[in-house]
Formats: sequence, C-alpha cells, structure tokens
Amino acid sequence: MLPLDGRNGRYAPHRRHSSYGGDRSVPEYFARLFDFKQLDMESACDQMVTLLSLNPGRVYKTAYYRKQTKNQWARDDPAFAVLQLAFSVAGAVAYGMAFGLRAFWGYIALIANAVLLHWLLFGVAAATAGRALANAHMLVRRAHSVEQRVEWLYAFDIHCNAFFMLFIVVYVGQFLLLPVLLGPSVGALLLSNALYALGFGAYFYITHLGYRSLPFLCKTETFLYPVVAVVTLLATSVLLAALGMRVNMTRVMAHVYFL
Repeated sequence: MLPLDGRNGRYAPHRRHSSYGGDRSVPEYFARLFDFKQLDMESACDQMVTLLSLNPGRVYKTAYYRKQTKNQWARDDPAFAVLQLAFSVAGAVAYGMAFGLRAFWGYIALIANAVLLHWLLFGVAAATAGRALANAHMLVRRAHSVEQRVEWLYAFDIHCNAFFMLFIVVYVGQFLLLPVLLGPSVGALLLSNALYALGFGAYFYITHLGYRSLPFLCKTETFLYPVVAVVTLLATSVLLAALGMRVNMTRVMAHVYFL
C-alpha cells in the first residue's frame, strides 16, 4: 500500500528522510540584508499589504510556491526584513522626536532597542521556540513517507510577518494617539491597554496562521494559547483600574524610555 501524503489523503511516492533543511542558508540570508540590488521590494510591499487585508493568511501561499520551485518554505529574499528594519529605525526616531529627545546617543539607544531587542532578539527567541515546539510535538508522521521538519528561517519568516502587524498596531497606532493615550484618565488607560492587547493578539494569530499553513503539522492551535494570556492581562488591568491601581501601557513605555 502506498503511504498517504498531506492532509488531503493523496498517495505519495516512497521517499527517503528529509529534514526540510535550509538552516545552512541562515548566514547567507542575513548577509543578503545588505545586498540591496538583489532585494525585491515590490514583492515585500505586496506581502505587507496582504497582511493588512481581511485575509492575512494568503501571505503564506507564497511559501507553498517557494516549496514547489525552490524546495524550501522560507524566503530567500530578505527584502521583507530590510523594510522592517527601516520601519523600526524610522519609528524609533519618530518617538524620540515626539518626546523631545535631543541627545544623539539617546537616538542610537532607541534604534538599538528597536532593532536588536524588539525585532531581532525577540524574533530569534520566537523562531527558535516555535520551531522546537512544532518539530517536537506537532509533526504528522507517516510510515514510508518523508519526515518533514520546520526550517528555522521559515519560523523567522513567521515572526517577521507577525511582527509587522504588531508594529502597525502598537508602534504606529500608539504614536498617532500619543496625546490621548498619555492622559491620566481611565479612558486613556483602557484604549492604551486594548491597543497593546490587539497588537500582541495579532502577533500570535499571524504566528498561528504561519504554522497552520504547513501541511505536515497538526495541533497548530497551540500557538493561539498566548492570546488567552493577553486577554487575561487586559481584563486584569481593567479590574486594577476599578480598584484605583492604574497601569497604562503607553505611560509605562514613556517612563521606561523617555522619563
């Protein structure tokens, strides 16, 4: 009997083990961040527009096409990451100007935090943890068929997609509403904390869509579990506000970075 392949139950040929590699291309991928002539910015912008649409999961269809043509799920073109880096730098400078930051090294510190801590280190941690979780507990194993595994670069792609939504909601949305969100009122607190909850909720939802799009994974709803924690924290902040203990995330951000 031939082994079944994928979730649709079609018959697949007898294949040998494959680790769904591509991790060896990680250094090459990051080296290409500076090869601007080879970056497809138009495609990256199209993917960002897709993420902002009512059906953000469509962005992962390109991963399927890459697998068919290049035998890898991950992007080999880091244009999406380059745009995110540019947005992070611009966002850091914009916040510095909004809060009246004058010191040159203050801007350098803001940019370093935005790029190295918020985007890169958080992304490396999220990709490593997500890949490990998926490969350890979510693989669909079938006799006589190839064992497929999540590439680290694909997990990092998922972070980049999810972080874009977090950036739009929290970084951009918060910046536009700063005069309101920094107010001492309960309304400002609720709006600020709801904005953060929406941003992180979107991050985990896009993350879930990324892993769900891989046909060799199951139980990917696990990646939605952190949304429960986000909602719980939001509800807790409302309860604390009712008790007179106000925690406004925008004001917390301002105190950490500027006050």
